[in-house]
Amino acid sequence: MRLDLYFARRFLRALFMVLAIFAGLIAMVESLDQIRSFSGIETGGMTVLRMALLRVPRGLYDILPIVVMIATLVMFLGLARSSELVVARAAGRSALRSLLPPVSVAFLFGLFCISVLNPFAAATERAYDQQKTLLLKGERQVFSVSDEGLWLREGTQTGQMLIRASRSNLDGSLLQDVSFIGFTADGLPLYRIEAQDARIEGSDWVLSQAKRWPLEGAANPEAAATEHDRLTLPTSLTVDEIRDRFGTPSAISIWDMSGYIEKLEFAGFSARSYRMWLQSELALPFAFVAMVLIAAGFTMRHTRLGRTSTLVITAIILAFAFYFLRSFAIVMGQNGLLPIPLAAWAPPIAVCFATLALLLHLEDG
Repeated sequence: MRLDLYFARRFLRALFMVLAIFAGLIAMVESLDQIRSFSGIETGGMTVLRMALLRVPRGLYDILPIVVMIATLVMFLGLARSSELVVARAAGRSALRSLLPPVSVAFLFGLFCISVLNPFAAATERAYDQQKTLLLKGERQVFSVSDEGLWLREGTQTGQMLIRASRSNLDGSLLQDVSFIGFTADGLPLYRIEAQDARIEGSDWVLSQAKRWPLEGAANPEAAATEHDRLTLPTSLTVDEIRDRFGTPSAISIWDMSGYIEKLEFAGFSARSYRMWLQSELALPFAFVAMVLIAAGFTMRHTRLGRTSTLVITAIILAFAFYFLRSFAIVMGQNGLLPIPLAAWAPPIAVCFATLALLLHLEDG
């Protein structure tokens, strides 16, 4: 038991060290990227640093399987150089028994990631998008999905405009049963528009079968209301922006994902990418275990046997191959080319069994 705790501590130490190194590298790269992004506007150094730090959690979260693999390499290479694995084998401890602590820690770390780090990374990503829109466009745009439908808010030349739609088509290009409420810069209501549907064409909202009520300075808005077969309103939104806001699963916490999927489907959107993202996040602990097994399969031998660098490079290549295979399966699941459970769970579980077979062959003949 004491030896298990020792191996677990060694793995945690290597994991935190690699996490710190990659976090620093991502922060430096993001700082340079933010300087380029905001080169055309006046921003202070603290603003650039804050924007870069908001990007670090998501960037680090996306490469966590690679981080786990490198931490495993660091741990087992250190144990091999100090002959501690040799001593453990001489004491009658099998290689698979020595592998149990890092595998357990990797699995628990995966549970911690999806339950704690996932919501944190989603929150920082949303905060970054809002701050970026505010800095580049001088306005704050809000997108949300509720039981009542879709809600959008965008800045206009006169103030703000609130948009609610009961339903949408699958790609968000056509909103149905739409309400527009315009506000002045002081927050006073300016007008209200009800339309059968609305779509974005160029830089305008194009409304069909619309009715407009003036709310500013009108004693009787109903008497002053006008009806239009076609009505246009200027907008700074694009269809891609709407689609991206409602189509970015990584910006939604895993705890809110199930409810968000139900709201999306009720509003008329396709939630397949969200379902795929949810299943792939739930399978993340097994992806970490697969990375540990890949790295351990080539580094649990003593360094005096030679070919250490070749084996390490082989482990890195196979780990990256698994990383891209998992990403490719997720894309296929999002596009409907594979069933979602198969795309999410098959790659990590298959790699776990394959690497276990390799370890049994190498260690126990």
